[in-house]
Amino acid sequence: MARPTLIIATRNRGKVREFDELLAAAGMELRGLEDTGVPPVAEDGVTYLDNARTKALAVARFTGFPALADDSGLEVDALGGAPGVRSARFAGPGATDADNVELLLQRMASVPWERRTARFRCVIVVARADGRTLSAEGTCEGIITERPRGAGGFGYDPVFYYPAAARTFAELPAGEKNRVSHRARACERILPRLVEFLGRGQTES
Repeated sequence: MARPTLIIATRNRGKVREFDELLAAAGMELRGLEDTGVPPVAEDGVTYLDNARTKALAVARFTGFPALADDSGLEVDALGGAPGVRSARFAGPGATDADNVELLLQRMASVPWERRTARFRCVIVVARADGRTLSAEGTCEGIITERPRGAGGFGYDPVFYYPAAARTFAELPAGEKNRVSHRARACERILPRLVEFLGRGQTES
């Protein structure tokens, strides 16, 4: 019997692989947006939940398959919670990961270590084509380093120091990061409800 399909609302193959590991217990086939023809979805909501729900619903309705979207960001206490929901566009439209990290380090240049606290926050929404949705949130606390460290991960991972492992996310093996990340914690919360939701169409929030 073929496994049920869940579309991951991203063209980032690294993120699809990460979700494939995190949601393995659901026994679903996870696919990214490649070859789906789904048009770009504007991420102009004021909250992570707004953006994740908009993406998940758009992809589910376009493809007819249930879809999972996440919106996540880095919240730096010394910057009043910025870049937050604008994390992917912190350095402007079309910014690369390196651009965003460079701007962050510039803004943090005079901030002492003890005030460089931050967290990654992730909100996940799974949507059905009929408009029903399920959501969960996860966070991970850390500290912003003074320079990038490590070659793994993506986004702000090279400057996000995770004290429990004494390394940045970019220095952690993928499997270890996937056990402790904000995305992992959101997946852990949504996983027990996922199969039942997709099978019975119960709405959660």
